[in-house]
Amino acid sequence: MSEMRSQVSVADLRATLSDTINRAAYGHERVGITRRGKVAAVLVSVEDALRLEQLEDEADLAAYRATKDADDGVRVSLHELLADADL
Repeated sequence: MSEMRSQVSVADLRATLSDTINRAAYGHERVGITRRGKVAAVLVSVEDALRLEQLEDEADLAAYRATKDADDGVRVSLHELLADADL
């Protein structure tokens, strides 16, 4: 995977859409899409997007396991929770 090395404005993207998609898809280039001079989105290859989803899934699983390991088994009813919150 590569770092985001190039940027294209939304206006320029309209004229170069096919080329920009090819740069991301086949050149594995991450292309920042700017709006008013600030990056608003990034165009990436399918492989980069799938890897990002995999990393997010791994982080979610690690957080779940850590929470499960820290669970002391004590449960609080909604009634108790609302009473403690003075709602």
